[in-house]
Amino acid sequence: MDPSKTEVAVEVFPYLREYKDGTVERIAGTQVVAAGLDPDTGVESKDILIIPETGVSARLYRPNNNYKSDKKLPLVLYFHGGAFCISSVADPVYHNSLNILVADANVIAVSVDYRRAPEHPLPAAYEDSWAAVQWVASQALADHDHQEPWLKDHVDFGKVFLVGDSAGATMAHHVAMKSDPTGNVKLLGIGLINPYFWGEKAIGSEITDPARKAMVDNWWRYVCPSDKGGDDLLINPFADGSPSLSNLACHKILVTVAEKDILRDRGRLYYEELVNSGWTGKAEIVETLGEDHVFHIFDPNCEKAKSLIKRLSSFINQGHL
Repeated sequence: MDPSKTEVAVEVFPYLREYKDGTVERIAGTQVVAAGLDPDTGVESKDILIIPETGVSARLYRPNNNYKSDKKLPLVLYFHGGAFCISSVADPVYHNSLNILVADANVIAVSVDYRRAPEHPLPAAYEDSWAAVQWVASQALADHDHQEPWLKDHVDFGKVFLVGDSAGATMAHHVAMKSDPTGNVKLLGIGLINPYFWGEKAIGSEITDPARKAMVDNWWRYVCPSDKGGDDLLINPFADGSPSLSNLACHKILVTVAEKDILRDRGRLYYEELVNSGWTGKAEIVETLGEDHVFHIFDPNCEKAKSLIKRLSSFINQGHL
């Protein structure tokens, strides 16, 4: 037997192993569930191809009985987490989370199944997130024969939100730093849930927890082939050469952090830098005490998870924070 078939070249704990023959074995985020009607929330979902050139698809969600109403709903463009290398829109924990959010907020959601590292190193995922926004914009202009019916019939393109957790929150930030590709959709706000920002120099709890700092360093260096490490502009919004946060192209933002999350202090720093940047929108930060990274994804029925979803729903549906 060829030893390269079984010899580990890179261990990206706790997500995956890459063997010397190039084979990738994902340890987490591998389960999938089909789209369809969710009996608990009444939310309906389906999968569609949105970027034929790269094969990127999305899972669309609509709330129960909305198809019987003429009321147009806000659109949430969602980017899932997974350190850019695991999980998908079909992951049961994300599918469940989107069902809950769509039912609670009464929105239409498009969950983007972007390409993952290492098969598609960064910036592929960022390119896919931007292409997804362009697809949404094209839907606002599409003629009757080419427009996705769930968007055509139910979406108010003047109320578009970008929402993501962890790596997905980072992508939402980057998309919001760009202007609208066509001007025919209005990006009202972004929701950054436990955003995955990073940097080479330790801050906050990273200083007293070097083991976890090294673990996150390892994640990032694996998915992003860059000699800048954690100071690459894709992950560090304050590295040399970063554009000013005053350019953020939305009217409001909600940042959530969790007390026990190693990424907490980066989320706090982002909020502080944003409100001091000259950006004219409205910002709020919410910290969940006693919880760790994206706890609401893994324990959606706990009271703190329900509270977080309620806060996100309120952010989407209210005209102000």
